[in-house]
Amino acid sequence: MTAKHYLFEVKPNIPPQLAKLPLLSKDLIYSWKEPIRQLFIRLDPELWEHCSHNPSVFLRRIEQHKLDKAAVDADYLTAYRQTVEWYRHYQDSNGPPNQDTNTLLNPKKDLVVYFCSEFGLHESLPVYSGGLGILAGDHCKAANDICLPFIAVGLLYHQGYFTQTIDPDGNQIATNINHYFGHLPISLLKDDKGNELHCELSLNGSKLTLRLWEAKVGRVKLLLLDSDLACNREEDRSITRQLYGDGMDTRIKQEIVLGIGGVKALRTLGLQPNIWHINEGHAAFQIVQRCLEGVEQGTPFDAALEWVAGSTVFTTHTPVAAGHDSFSRDTMENYFAEMAEQLGIEFETLMALGYANGDDSPFNMTAFALRGSRFHNGVSKIHGGIASAMESYIWPEVPPEDNPLDFLTNGVHINSILAKRWAAVFDQHLSLWQHHLLDKDYWQCIDNIPNGIYWRAHRALKSQLLSVACKRLTIQQQRNACSLALQKSSTCQIKNTAGDILVLGFARRFATYKRATLLFSDLPRLEKILNNPERPVIILFAGKAHPSDEPGQQLIRDIHQFSERPEFIGKIILLEGYDLALARYMVAGCDIWLNTPVYPLEACGTSGQKAAINGVVNLSIMDGWWAEGFNEKNGWGIEPHSDKYGDDYRNQQEASDLLDIIENEVIPAYFERDDSDLPVEWLRLSKASMKSCIPQFSAQRMLMDYIEKFYLPAKRQNQRLGKNKHSAAIILAQWKQQIRSCWPGVKARVIEQSALGIHYGDKLSITLGVDLNGLSPKDIIVECLSGYLDATNAFRLDTSYTFNVESKPAADTEAPQEVVYRLEIEPQSSGIYHYKLRLYPFHALLSHNFEMGFMRWL
Repeated sequence: MTAKHYLFEVKPNIPPQLAKLPLLSKDLIYSWKEPIRQLFIRLDPELWEHCSHNPSVFLRRIEQHKLDKAAVDADYLTAYRQTVEWYRHYQDSNGPPNQDTNTLLNPKKDLVVYFCSEFGLHESLPVYSGGLGILAGDHCKAANDICLPFIAVGLLYHQGYFTQTIDPDGNQIATNINHYFGHLPISLLKDDKGNELHCELSLNGSKLTLRLWEAKVGRVKLLLLDSDLACNREEDRSITRQLYGDGMDTRIKQEIVLGIGGVKALRTLGLQPNIWHINEGHAAFQIVQRCLEGVEQGTPFDAALEWVAGSTVFTTHTPVAAGHDSFSRDTMENYFAEMAEQLGIEFETLMALGYANGDDSPFNMTAFALRGSRFHNGVSKIHGGIASAMESYIWPEVPPEDNPLDFLTNGVHINSILAKRWAAVFDQHLSLWQHHLLDKDYWQCIDNIPNGIYWRAHRALKSQLLSVACKRLTIQQQRNACSLALQKSSTCQIKNTAGDILVLGFARRFATYKRATLLFSDLPRLEKILNNPERPVIILFAGKAHPSDEPGQQLIRDIHQFSERPEFIGKIILLEGYDLALARYMVAGCDIWLNTPVYPLEACGTSGQKAAINGVVNLSIMDGWWAEGFNEKNGWGIEPHSDKYGDDYRNQQEASDLLDIIENEVIPAYFERDDSDLPVEWLRLSKASMKSCIPQFSAQRMLMDYIEKFYLPAKRQNQRLGKNKHSAAIILAQWKQQIRSCWPGVKARVIEQSALGIHYGDKLSITLGVDLNGLSPKDIIVECLSGYLDATNAFRLDTSYTFNVESKPAADTEAPQEVVYRLEIEPQSSGIYHYKLRLYPFHALLSHNFEMGFMRWL
């Protein structure tokens, strides 16, 4: 008979001298403030690692005598008091002294709310899966840095995302672990009487109660919703169990809770945001709830939608179809038929807001988010163009390059990802560097850091990475009962961390379009590269595949099998359990960062930004952020090949380019040394990476761009459309209805235009006749676009001119209803000109001239 194990916990008592440690453990500011982390690390470094850098768990596990010793240690107490005083001052301050507050929002009047399905702030709060969540976490941190009036809303997943191990055959084993909330840096929200704060919503005819939790991110709060309450139905208690739970029924419930429940939670707290940011389509159902609030105030649905959309920013993050959730008509009717009645509209009207491919298509959350917002963006310049084309069905008559879907390139939180070794070097050599994160000229001073000091810092970070990799790989192989010979040969390269070895890193989600195995397209050549004893090279791989993504899991098996081939043992290393902690080691300790996506499917790719900020040199397909970041001096770029001859041909060509660069450029740049044994060319590339990427791809730059391009315009639209009981929104909605009714009958023709050639000094004269079909001349804009044809014969706009309305009717008696528009242009120089003529509806209350998607070309 096997004995049963019983568990109990003996928690230490925090000495009064250290009473603020629990407070510091509940503020995620520790994720980027080294002095706070050091207060815990100094008490017990081994326990800190064992607790996965979680201070809440640490304070429950530390031995009492170590706390008592620290309470009388003068040096420790000095550091403790200084940190606590800094923290108090930080909470009371209004941001860095050089912050231009004139460009920001008013904390007494404005509030930005940011919805996302996941937040990657730190490994101690496991409510994230990958890039989307980490970007959301960095957005929150940057909002804290500039004291933006800001709150975030997400879900509190009891199991978070899965924990990954890899078995002896290379299979990914996904394990879900229930997290004890007492171990997380969160607090249960309560009212003045000590009662838990709840909000309620209707879900498929039943009441659903949500519990509200809060995570502190410095000055910013993250509101987290939890459905696991005894008063809820059993199937509803599991809604917030797993991030991206299986099945579309679970997915729509999660998105209802996030969107509708998130709005209700904000109202429970008495909050009235005036700028709403939807980060990916998962939270788009908030639009429905906010429209309902308008309808309940007496505003017609169409006007309520205009008001809601005018204050809403929507960011789409991927061109991959699987990243855009859609729900069947039956599913939508099951959950939203009652809501449509409450909104005073037919269910079909609500359903149509989510159509992406005609009336019989599913309800697409991206389509709905676009129709329910007026400010939209992709996350890089390339992605903005791709997204504009993909989602052009929203604005069917407007060319994709002109439609309202803009771009704003992602950035990363410098203080969270910059290795502390680099921070120490900067503190020594760069004056007040943290106050110059957005100053491109300032960062040229990185060249002032002596090469020897710079190289030693990087070598130390690489040594840390290889030590961590060795430890993790050993644990992995011992668990898998690998032979001692295999264990020894697998770690022989990385165990000798003092050796000079070139480390290539590939760490990201294992999705097929990211092509993790592109390197293996020419195995003999790769074997030659990795087995040169004079110039040793290893490749570190890490990442997870979604449990439902079998092709992605096959990539893991393939890499595992390559890593166990005799010629690659110890040269190709696959690490399990990829998380934020391992990511920090990799983006700081590798020499080269590899990125090989299928163009143009890499929307942004912030891991490469993190690597560049730490001086790791990028070698990437020219996609996502790298197409903007690469300047031919800070790394290597691979121009994507056409898929005209098929995917296999393109992959073969790009793999050949990749291996060419590694063999002929990367390896020489790293191994060719000067008289001081320094890799001068690699150092030049590394410094160029830092100089170019720190100011251009910081989260602070990203957030300042959001404020200027989207948040401030959304604030203005909220003011315009919301005042006087939404009177302006009502006017705009009625005008749009008239445009939709009349536009199909609007016609235009050229009545008269100048000859093909005129002399310099003469004017080009154009007269148009427009049948407005019941519209007023003030309802439309008629334009002439003047420009030129580039080398590819594409039209490039130079100047646009607006036609004037003539008072007299058309001379052509066959069209007496036409309104005459006339334009005269005097060219500023001789030469060949090209022009195009168009008209589109216009109203002063529009957020974007082309938001209706109507346009006529002559």
